[in-house]
Amino acid sequence: MNSIRLYEKYFLIHLKSIMQHKVSFLLTTVGQFLISFNIFLGVYFMMDRFRQVKGFTYEEVLLCFSITLIAFTIAETIFRSLDTFETIIGNGEFDRMLLRPRNCLFTVLCSKIDLTRTGRLLQAAVMFAYGVSASSIEWNLARIVTAVLMIAGGVVVFASIYLIFASICFFTLEGLEFMNVFTDGAREYGKYPIGIYGKTLLTICTYLVPFSLFQYYPFLYVTGKVETPWYALLPVAGCLFLLPAILLWRFGLSRYHSTGS
Repeated sequence: MNSIRLYEKYFLIHLKSIMQHKVSFLLTTVGQFLISFNIFLGVYFMMDRFRQVKGFTYEEVLLCFSITLIAFTIAETIFRSLDTFETIIGNGEFDRMLLRPRNCLFTVLCSKIDLTRTGRLLQAAVMFAYGVSASSIEWNLARIVTAVLMIAGGVVVFASIYLIFASICFFTLEGLEFMNVFTDGAREYGKYPIGIYGKTLLTICTYLVPFSLFQYYPFLYVTGKVETPWYALLPVAGCLFLLPAILLWRFGLSRYHSTGS
Protein backbone atom coordinates (compact mmCIF):
# COMPACT_ATOMS: atom_id res chain seq x y z
CA MET A 1 0.00 0.00 0.00
CA ASN A 2 2.88 2.35 0.75
CA SER A 3 4.27 1.71 -2.73
CA ILE A 4 0.88 2.46 -4.30
CA ARG A 5 0.61 5.76 -2.43
CA LEU A 6 4.16 6.64 -3.39
CA TYR A 7 3.45 5.87 -7.05
CA GLU A 8 0.36 8.08 -6.86
CA LYS A 9 2.53 10.94 -5.61
CA TYR A 10 5.00 10.43 -8.45
CA PHE A 11 2.08 10.35 -10.88
CA LEU A 12 0.80 13.67 -9.57
CA ILE A 13 4.27 15.15 -9.81
CA HIS A 14 4.55 14.15 -13.47
CA LEU A 15 1.01 15.40 -14.12
CA LYS A 16 1.73 18.78 -12.52
CA SER A 17 4.99 19.02 -14.42
CA ILE A 18 3.43 18.38 -17.82
CA MET A 19 0.52 20.73 -17.11
CA GLN A 20 2.95 23.61 -16.61
CA HIS A 21 2.95 23.77 -20.41
CA LYS A 22 -0.71 23.18 -21.19
CA VAL A 23 -0.58 24.24 -24.84
CA SER A 24 2.38 21.95 -25.49
CA PHE A 25 0.56 19.06 -23.81
CA LEU A 26 -2.59 19.75 -25.83
CA LEU A 27 -0.72 19.89 -29.13
CA THR A 28 1.18 16.70 -28.29
CA THR A 29 -2.08 14.95 -27.43
CA VAL A 30 -3.66 16.07 -30.70
CA GLY A 31 -0.55 14.96 -32.58
CA GLN A 32 -0.64 11.52 -31.01
CA PHE A 33 -4.33 11.24 -31.86
CA LEU A 34 -3.73 12.18 -35.50
CA ILE A 35 -0.83 9.77 -35.88
CA SER A 36 -3.01 6.92 -34.63
CA PHE A 37 -5.83 8.16 -36.86
CA ASN A 38 -3.47 7.89 -39.83
CA ILE A 39 -2.87 4.20 -38.99
CA PHE A 40 -6.63 3.76 -38.68
CA LEU A 41 -7.09 5.17 -42.19
CA GLY A 42 -4.62 2.60 -43.52
CA VAL A 43 -6.77 -0.17 -42.06
CA TYR A 44 -9.93 1.46 -43.40
CA PHE A 45 -8.69 1.70 -47.00
CA MET A 46 -7.30 -1.83 -46.85
CA MET A 47 -10.58 -3.29 -45.63
CA ASP A 48 -12.64 -1.10 -47.96
CA ARG A 49 -10.82 -2.75 -50.87
CA PHE A 50 -10.84 -6.38 -49.71
CA ARG A 51 -13.82 -6.44 -47.30
CA GLN A 52 -12.40 -9.37 -45.31
CA VAL A 53 -8.96 -10.61 -44.31
CA LYS A 54 -8.75 -14.32 -43.54
CA GLY A 55 -12.41 -14.28 -42.54
CA PHE A 56 -12.15 -11.21 -40.29
CA THR A 57 -14.47 -8.31 -41.07
CA TYR A 58 -13.51 -4.64 -40.87
CA GLU A 59 -15.20 -4.19 -37.50
CA GLU A 60 -13.43 -7.25 -36.08
CA VAL A 61 -10.05 -6.11 -37.38
CA LEU A 62 -10.63 -2.68 -35.86
CA LEU A 63 -11.56 -4.24 -32.53
CA CYS A 64 -8.44 -6.42 -32.57
CA PHE A 65 -6.23 -3.45 -33.48
CA SER A 66 -7.73 -1.27 -30.77
CA ILE A 67 -7.05 -3.91 -28.11
CA THR A 68 -3.40 -4.12 -29.18
CA LEU A 69 -3.09 -0.33 -29.29
CA ILE A 70 -4.67 0.14 -25.86
CA ALA A 71 -2.33 -2.45 -24.32
CA PHE A 72 0.74 -0.96 -26.01
CA THR A 73 -0.15 2.62 -25.04
CA ILE A 74 -0.77 1.76 -21.37
CA ALA A 75 2.51 -0.16 -21.24
CA GLU A 76 4.42 2.67 -22.91
CA THR A 77 2.90 5.21 -20.52
CA ILE A 78 3.80 3.29 -17.36
CA PHE A 79 7.05 1.62 -18.43
CA ARG A 80 8.51 4.35 -20.64
CA SER A 81 11.53 4.73 -18.33
CA LEU A 82 12.66 1.19 -19.24
CA ASP A 83 12.70 2.17 -22.91
CA THR A 84 15.18 4.96 -22.09
CA PHE A 85 17.10 3.00 -19.47
CA GLU A 86 20.42 3.37 -21.28
CA THR A 87 20.22 7.12 -20.61
CA ILE A 88 19.45 6.52 -16.93
CA ILE A 89 22.55 4.34 -16.68
CA GLY A 90 24.75 6.56 -18.81
CA ASN A 91 24.19 9.77 -16.85
CA GLY A 92 24.71 8.08 -13.48
CA GLU A 93 21.10 8.46 -12.37
CA PHE A 94 20.73 4.73 -11.76
CA ASP A 95 23.62 4.81 -9.29
CA ARG A 96 21.67 7.34 -7.24
CA MET A 97 18.56 5.18 -7.44
CA LEU A 98 20.46 2.25 -5.94
CA LEU A 99 21.08 4.36 -2.82
CA ARG A 100 17.40 5.04 -2.22
CA PRO A 101 15.44 2.95 0.30
CA ARG A 102 13.12 1.52 -2.33
CA ASN A 103 13.30 -1.28 -4.87
CA CYS A 104 15.43 0.07 -7.73
CA LEU A 105 13.05 -1.18 -10.42
CA PHE A 106 10.14 0.58 -8.73
CA THR A 107 12.23 3.76 -8.55
CA VAL A 108 13.09 3.51 -12.24
CA LEU A 109 9.41 3.14 -13.15
CA CYS A 110 8.50 6.18 -11.07
CA SER A 111 11.16 8.31 -12.72
CA LYS A 112 9.19 8.68 -15.97
CA ILE A 113 5.46 8.35 -16.55
CA ASP A 114 4.74 9.37 -20.14
CA LEU A 115 1.35 11.07 -20.04
CA THR A 116 1.78 12.46 -23.55
CA ARG A 117 0.35 9.19 -24.91
CA THR A 118 -3.15 10.29 -23.91
CA GLY A 119 -4.09 11.14 -27.50
CA ARG A 120 -3.20 7.67 -28.78
CA LEU A 121 -5.11 6.05 -25.93
CA LEU A 122 -8.15 8.18 -26.77
CA GLN A 123 -7.97 7.11 -30.41
CA ALA A 124 -7.70 3.45 -29.39
CA ALA A 125 -10.68 3.82 -27.05
CA VAL A 126 -12.79 5.31 -29.85
CA MET A 127 -11.86 2.44 -32.19
CA PHE A 128 -12.61 -0.08 -29.44
CA ALA A 129 -16.05 1.43 -28.77
CA TYR A 130 -16.87 1.39 -32.48
CA GLY A 131 -15.62 -2.18 -32.90
CA VAL A 132 -17.74 -3.38 -29.98
CA SER A 133 -20.90 -1.64 -31.17
CA ALA A 134 -20.59 -2.28 -34.92
CA SER A 135 -19.34 -5.87 -34.95
CA SER A 136 -21.70 -8.84 -35.05
CA ILE A 137 -20.18 -10.31 -31.88
CA GLU A 138 -22.76 -11.45 -29.35
CA TRP A 139 -21.26 -10.15 -26.14
CA ASN A 140 -21.66 -12.09 -22.94
CA LEU A 141 -19.80 -12.16 -19.64
CA ALA A 142 -17.20 -14.65 -20.91
CA ARG A 143 -16.35 -12.55 -23.96
CA ILE A 144 -16.22 -9.34 -21.92
CA VAL A 145 -13.81 -10.93 -19.44
CA THR A 146 -11.73 -12.26 -22.34
CA ALA A 147 -11.43 -8.78 -23.86
CA VAL A 148 -10.30 -7.39 -20.49
CA LEU A 149 -7.76 -10.21 -20.14
CA MET A 150 -6.48 -9.48 -23.65
CA ILE A 151 -5.74 -5.87 -22.72
CA ALA A 152 -4.20 -6.78 -19.35
CA GLY A 153 -2.15 -9.59 -20.91
CA GLY A 154 -0.95 -7.24 -23.63
CA VAL A 155 0.22 -4.70 -21.07
CA VAL A 156 2.21 -7.39 -19.25
CA VAL A 157 3.79 -8.73 -22.45
CA PHE A 158 4.85 -5.28 -23.64
CA ALA A 159 6.11 -4.45 -20.13
CA SER A 160 8.17 -7.65 -20.18
CA ILE A 161 9.77 -6.63 -23.47
CA TYR A 162 10.64 -3.21 -22.06
CA LEU A 163 12.15 -4.91 -19.01
CA ILE A 164 14.25 -7.22 -21.21
CA PHE A 165 15.41 -4.18 -23.17
CA ALA A 166 16.44 -2.44 -19.96
CA SER A 167 18.17 -5.56 -18.63
CA ILE A 168 20.31 -5.82 -21.76
CA CYS A 169 21.55 -2.29 -21.06
CA PHE A 170 23.37 -3.59 -17.98
CA PHE A 171 25.76 -5.38 -20.35
CA THR A 172 25.82 -3.08 -23.38
CA LEU A 173 25.29 0.34 -21.68
CA GLU A 174 23.45 1.21 -24.89
CA GLY A 175 19.99 0.36 -26.12
CA LEU A 176 19.66 -2.23 -28.88
CA GLU A 177 17.55 -0.79 -31.67
CA PHE A 178 16.37 -4.18 -32.89
CA MET A 179 14.25 -4.44 -29.71
CA ASN A 180 11.93 -1.87 -31.30
CA VAL A 181 10.77 -4.67 -33.60
CA PHE A 182 9.02 -6.18 -30.58
CA THR A 183 7.47 -2.92 -29.34
CA ASP A 184 6.76 -0.37 -32.09
CA GLY A 185 6.87 -3.15 -34.66
CA ALA A 186 4.33 -5.20 -32.71
CA ARG A 187 2.03 -2.20 -32.62
CA GLU A 188 2.24 -1.98 -36.41
CA TYR A 189 1.63 -5.62 -37.33
CA GLY A 190 -0.87 -5.82 -34.47
CA LYS A 191 -3.23 -3.90 -36.73
CA TYR A 192 -4.48 -7.28 -37.90
CA PRO A 193 -4.91 -10.64 -36.15
CA ILE A 194 -1.43 -12.20 -36.15
CA GLY A 195 -2.65 -15.41 -37.75
CA ILE A 196 -3.06 -13.69 -41.14
CA TYR A 197 0.72 -13.27 -41.49
CA GLY A 198 1.40 -16.98 -41.89
CA LYS A 199 2.35 -19.98 -39.80
CA THR A 200 6.01 -19.00 -39.26
CA LEU A 201 5.26 -15.65 -37.65
CA LEU A 202 2.38 -17.14 -35.68
CA THR A 203 4.73 -19.79 -34.26
CA ILE A 204 7.30 -17.13 -33.28
CA CYS A 205 4.59 -15.02 -31.65
CA THR A 206 3.31 -18.03 -29.75
CA TYR A 207 6.45 -19.69 -28.40
CA LEU A 208 9.15 -16.99 -28.50
CA VAL A 209 7.43 -13.67 -27.83
CA PRO A 210 3.82 -14.43 -26.85
CA PHE A 211 1.96 -11.73 -28.75
CA SER A 212 -0.54 -14.20 -30.15
CA LEU A 213 -1.44 -15.43 -26.66
CA PHE A 214 -3.08 -12.13 -25.82
CA GLN A 215 -4.02 -10.97 -29.32
CA TYR A 216 -4.86 -13.77 -31.76
CA TYR A 217 -6.06 -16.91 -29.97
CA PRO A 218 -8.37 -15.24 -27.44
CA PHE A 219 -9.70 -13.03 -30.23
CA LEU A 220 -10.75 -16.17 -32.10
CA TYR A 221 -12.84 -17.03 -29.05
CA VAL A 222 -14.27 -13.51 -28.76
CA THR A 223 -15.38 -13.51 -32.40
CA GLY A 224 -16.83 -17.01 -32.15
CA LYS A 225 -14.46 -18.53 -34.71
CA VAL A 226 -13.50 -21.16 -32.15
CA GLU A 227 -15.58 -22.43 -29.25
CA THR A 228 -12.66 -23.67 -27.15
CA PRO A 229 -13.13 -21.97 -23.73
CA TRP A 230 -9.49 -22.22 -22.64
CA TYR A 231 -8.51 -19.88 -25.48
CA ALA A 232 -9.97 -17.16 -23.28
CA LEU A 233 -7.33 -17.87 -20.61
CA LEU A 234 -4.31 -17.71 -22.90
CA PRO A 235 -3.59 -14.03 -22.03
CA VAL A 236 -2.90 -15.28 -18.48
CA ALA A 237 -0.40 -17.76 -19.91
CA GLY A 238 1.19 -14.90 -21.86
CA CYS A 239 1.82 -13.11 -18.56
CA LEU A 240 4.32 -15.84 -17.68
CA PHE A 241 6.65 -14.08 -20.12
CA LEU A 242 7.26 -11.65 -17.27
CA LEU A 243 9.14 -14.31 -15.28
CA PRO A 244 12.19 -14.64 -17.59
CA ALA A 245 12.20 -10.85 -17.96
CA ILE A 246 12.44 -10.43 -14.18
CA LEU A 247 15.14 -13.11 -13.95
CA LEU A 248 17.17 -11.35 -16.65
CA TRP A 249 16.77 -8.05 -14.79
CA ARG A 250 18.01 -9.59 -11.56
CA PHE A 251 20.92 -11.25 -13.33
CA GLY A 252 21.91 -8.00 -15.01
CA LEU A 253 21.57 -6.08 -11.75
CA SER A 254 23.82 -8.57 -9.94
CA ARG A 255 26.51 -8.02 -12.62
CA TYR A 256 26.15 -4.24 -12.74
CA HIS A 257 29.06 -1.97 -11.91
CA SER A 258 28.83 1.79 -11.76
CA THR A 259 29.49 3.58 -15.05
CA GLY A 260 31.66 6.08 -13.16
CA SER A 261 29.61 9.02 -14.43
